[in-house]
Amino acid sequence: MSSPEEPLGSEGLPFDHRSGFVAVIGKPNVGKSTLINAYVGQKVAIVSEKPQTTRRRIRGILTRPDAQVIFVDTPGIHSPRHKLGEFMVETAVRSIPDADVVLFMVDVSELPTDEDRQIAQLIKERCRAPVILVLNKADLLPPQRAKQNAEAYFALGEGSTARLSSLKSDPSGDASGRELAEVFADWMMISATRGDNRDKLLEMIIARLPEGPQYYPPEQVTDQMERAIAAELVREQVLRFTHQEVPHAVAVLVDEFREKGPGLTYISATIYVEKESQKGIIIGEGGRTLKRIGQAARGEIEQLLGTKVYLDLWVKVLKKWRKDEAALKWFGYAPPKQGRK
Repeated sequence: MSSPEEPLGSEGLPFDHRSGFVAVIGKPNVGKSTLINAYVGQKVAIVSEKPQTTRRRIRGILTRPDAQVIFVDTPGIHSPRHKLGEFMVETAVRSIPDADVVLFMVDVSELPTDEDRQIAQLIKERCRAPVILVLNKADLLPPQRAKQNAEAYFALGEGSTARLSSLKSDPSGDASGRELAEVFADWMMISATRGDNRDKLLEMIIARLPEGPQYYPPEQVTDQMERAIAAELVREQVLRFTHQEVPHAVAVLVDEFREKGPGLTYISATIYVEKESQKGIIIGEGGRTLKRIGQAARGEIEQLLGTKVYLDLWVKVLKKWRKDEAALKWFGYAPPKQGRK
């Protein structure tokens, strides 16, 4: 980090200021959004214990005096069963070639799955940037399994000769300076929720970013509009209060978003599902479930906006929308264009 005595460039930034795009790649539910929210300092991507929560590419922006890191949250890469799934996987895969650094995030509390192996192969084929292997969920990893599990993930990079002696007794130890497989520039074992090694990982990332300017104003933390975040916060609560197939069949659109007076924002949003039975589950007996969804979402949106919120929620059926290309485009699930702009 620069000191006050160091020379500044024409934009008032240190001459060695670093900036760039960091794609966070992995299978569903490994903690990508949790990590980005922690770095940015607020919720820019919704989180849930249910897989496939993130559907779009979302940017979370961390600005420091010496660097600006644009984290690119991506949908979990999985075997799609419908056009929405295909869109999600394509969105994640397209983020790989554009990145200045790629974080390959895995759940180190369990052994690699076929999805992890497929993602490693995708990275080998498409990535031109340094790749950091992020072994997340160290807080759930028994120490006696740390070496075995970590070595299994190193094996995803051909010819790994990583020496993991430090992991025998300290699964959250510093990973820097060890010999790695060719596909991985470095690695770090972390807990995105508890904070283990988050700061060390951040320094590892920044060290691999190119020198460059700020791409966004220092106060900006995401590229999303407040209207879009509000819709996602409603969907987050649907994920929380419903189960089985219902959460994955839900899309949310904000129909109206306006100031209704000093310190009050009015929002009307529609929750779309694919079946009448799903509509009934979301509404619940006497409207109880929808009321719980609305109350919880309103609290989250009020934190986002810093105002009181009057939230109107409606539930409608749009049959088989996840398989309908026109419906997907209407909901904003169109594949991102190649490139960063």
